[in-house]
Amino acid sequence: MRIHRLDIEAFGPFATPQHIDFDHLSAQGLFLLNGATGAGKTSILDAICFALYGSVPGARQDGKRLRSDHAAPGAEPRVVCEFSARGRRFEVTRSPAWDRPSARGRNGFTTQQAKTLLRERVAGSWEEKSSRNDEVGAELADVLGMDREQFTRVVMLPQGDFAAFLRSKASDRLDLLQKLFGTQRFEAVERQLVQQAAEASRAVQESASELQLLLDRVASEQEQLGLAAVATPIEVEEPGQEPEAWLSSVEAEVKAEWKRRLDESAEAEALSSRLLQQFQEAQEKALRHGRLGAAMQRRVLLELAAPRALENKETLGKHRRAAVLSGHLEAVDAAARKFQAAAARTASLREKLDAAGLGATGTAAALEAVKASGAVLEARLPDEQRLVEITARLEAKRGQVAEHQAAAEATTSKLEQLGEDVTAIESQIRPLEPLAAQLAELERDAEVAAELVRIVARHETATRELNEVTGKHLQARTASQDLRQQWLDIRELRLANAAGELAASLESGKPCAVCGSEEHPNPAQAMRSALSLAQEEEEARERFEASEKASELLAGQVSSAAQVLAGLVAQGGSTDAAEAESRRGISQKAASEARKAAGSLEKLRARQEALTKRIALAQEEHDASLNAAEQAASAVRLLQEQCVALETDLAGLKGDFPSLRERLEALTAERELLQAAADADLQLERAEQAREDAALSLAKALPESGFASADEARREILSPADVVGLEKDLADFDAESSRLDELFASEDLVLASKEASIGELPLGEAELVESKLVASDAADVARATALSAGLAGKSAEAVARFRREYQTLAQAGRGPRHRAHMLAELADTVRGSGDNSYRMSLNTYVLAARLEQVAIAASERLIAMSDGRYTLQHTDARAARGAKSGLGLEVVDEWTGQRRDTSTLSGGESFMASLSLALGLADVVQQEAGGVDIETLFVDEGFGSLDEQALEQVMDALEGLRDGGRVVGLVSHVGEMKQRITNQLQVVKGRNGSTVRIAEAVPV
Repeated sequence: MRIHRLDIEAFGPFATPQHIDFDHLSAQGLFLLNGATGAGKTSILDAICFALYGSVPGARQDGKRLRSDHAAPGAEPRVVCEFSARGRRFEVTRSPAWDRPSARGRNGFTTQQAKTLLRERVAGSWEEKSSRNDEVGAELADVLGMDREQFTRVVMLPQGDFAAFLRSKASDRLDLLQKLFGTQRFEAVERQLVQQAAEASRAVQESASELQLLLDRVASEQEQLGLAAVATPIEVEEPGQEPEAWLSSVEAEVKAEWKRRLDESAEAEALSSRLLQQFQEAQEKALRHGRLGAAMQRRVLLELAAPRALENKETLGKHRRAAVLSGHLEAVDAAARKFQAAAARTASLREKLDAAGLGATGTAAALEAVKASGAVLEARLPDEQRLVEITARLEAKRGQVAEHQAAAEATTSKLEQLGEDVTAIESQIRPLEPLAAQLAELERDAEVAAELVRIVARHETATRELNEVTGKHLQARTASQDLRQQWLDIRELRLANAAGELAASLESGKPCAVCGSEEHPNPAQAMRSALSLAQEEEEARERFEASEKASELLAGQVSSAAQVLAGLVAQGGSTDAAEAESRRGISQKAASEARKAAGSLEKLRARQEALTKRIALAQEEHDASLNAAEQAASAVRLLQEQCVALETDLAGLKGDFPSLRERLEALTAERELLQAAADADLQLERAEQAREDAALSLAKALPESGFASADEARREILSPADVVGLEKDLADFDAESSRLDELFASEDLVLASKEASIGELPLGEAELVESKLVASDAADVARATALSAGLAGKSAEAVARFRREYQTLAQAGRGPRHRAHMLAELADTVRGSGDNSYRMSLNTYVLAARLEQVAIAASERLIAMSDGRYTLQHTDARAARGAKSGLGLEVVDEWTGQRRDTSTLSGGESFMASLSLALGLADVVQQEAGGVDIETLFVDEGFGSLDEQALEQVMDALEGLRDGGRVVGLVSHVGEMKQRITNQLQVVKGRNGSTVRIAEAVPV
């Protein structure tokens, strides 16, 4: 990669555009970059790095102050770098984000985003590749083959860093080498192995925990059975024969205990069964004899109740014979009651007929005549109702005719008045319409005029503020320059006084520290004491620096005020104030008149629209009233004709009654009375016939029942409650008799009777209780032994199952334990622990190989620089106190053949060694980056520590870098370097920023 051209503008300390032609500058292959401290030498390197990678190296990137503070407010920061790499030529242009003055922004600035442009020269012309930051970054990274960190270490060699790298510890070297060679993947391998080892160890621990849990459960089963505990393995790390043997012995012991408890349970169960059978037999015998005694007592009571049961049986027999006649008796009584009621009702109705004048004729004939007349009247009732409805409608229609005629007359007057109102409003609307149409335009003009007045006022204020702050800045700048001149005058005075101070220390006969002469013929005289001059110089410098800071602060205020004023001018702020005020007054007056006209017009149009709606509604109401009046008059004529016809037709049917309905109600009352009389006569005849039939039926049934008369039969009939009581007593007697017969015939009472007859009596109550207690105790013992045997059986099954699970789990865990052991050893080795005697991690091992290559490449240049005395050698000797090894560096003194630590080198030797190390590292990194050809190198300051011979040797080595067309740029303040290197890039600083120039010095 070779740099051809660099253009810088408003970047870092460079306010104005600067052009650097590296092709011209590096014509001899070696050039010098020099300038005063703070002039911007490093900023040139930053500009190159920013153009290629979009950021600057190291801590400068964190500040993000890339735009020059000396540049004009509107100047855009920009860096253009033309370079060639891999046989292709590119030009990249970058601008960082910055705040551009804005004419409309509220704070006067607008943030301008970062921009990038990449072009490639193809066939003699530039072709644009991309303008996107991400695409340009990817393209350049592919072309350069290095990231920013590698570029700043390989192309721009920072001497201070490599001097520290030369003397640093292995851990410190690790960070830099890892950044340059990108060996993070080996650290990832280390972490992956550690993670796999930890996971395998956890799996082994989990398996061991499961095995230990099985052993603990077996021991628990053994303890529950009360067996003596055999020595139990407390922790299982590597299952072997000892747990297996222990499990076998426990299983055999548990099975033996189970068999012993089974035998013991069988014996207890047999004894319990025998005692229980004896108790049950004694208990059954006692129960049999108890039931026999109770049955004997019940038989005695049954024999005493037999006479009363016979009497009840006879009484129930008589009742049942009398109950056969109960239906006939009740029928006779009911028929007599009905006859009496029918006779009384018939007599009452006869009296009512006589009172109504209907008793003279027959009841049936009178009833038929009344029914015929009622039917005729009922058929004509709808006509009478229709007459009433027609009369009501006729009156309503006559009222509607009058109402509609009055409404039509009222709406006619209303329409005439509304028409006059509409004509008056239209005459008011016509002159207002043209002025109201211009309202929006006039209001915009008024707003623009008002805004212009405000901008003019702000412009006057901003102009006044700018003049004030500009005056202050000019005064402060003049004062600062005066103070600076005072400080420089005092410093010159102090330097001039230095000869007098040196002469004051001369002694006759002793050599001068300057010229070495022992004679001092004319020593200079000191004007003032050195201490007072130094103090006065320091005070002057402090006053100058304070004034310079105040001047810079005011300069920033001037820039801000100028940007604000420029924005106001762009918005028309330079217009005359009186003219702006006059425009505002005229436009506001016109807008006010237009607003009034628009308001009046809106109100008049609303009234016009409302009147139009009212006229339409009034016209509809007038037409509707006329139509309704005509329809109502036609209906009145028709209803009058219908009413006269119905009244003529119904007049003969009313008779002396006001209406047909009243005459019909009178006929209905007569019909109901005649109908009731006819029904009463019929019921009386039926009641008399029923009474005779009931008496005849009773007379036929008395001989068959065994009773002489009806009264005798009535006396034998009992109440239902008495019947139920007697029947229950008889049923209870018969049931008790049957139960006693069955009871004495049962097997238990027959056996008890035999046992009593031969004298085999049951045990007493105390003896029976004692037998029960003995059987219960035996049963408890049997249950306890059975439960114990069951628990022992479950324990035997559990122990056998646990043993099988242990064998399976132990067999399955052998592979994971072997893998965990292997991974743990491998992880320890790659981390630099365990059997790794050098305590060198995998990452360190890889970097050690790279460092060995770097040491070989560096030694080639160090031999030339040190006149063949020194070489650098990588060492992997084990560090003291167990520290990690692998990244050690030693210096080999070829003159003595001894090796020593790099910290023992002198200042000049350290510079040569660190420069050689930097160049060697650049070569190795270049190879790692894919063999990118680095044709442009920059070497930073550090040559001041070399003596004349060492400087000569270093220069020879650097000039050797030019072989093959490589260009080397040196950054140095050493005067001899300026004389040796003819091509120079000088950076000159000034108050308004730095500038660059290419000078070709003539060697002396």
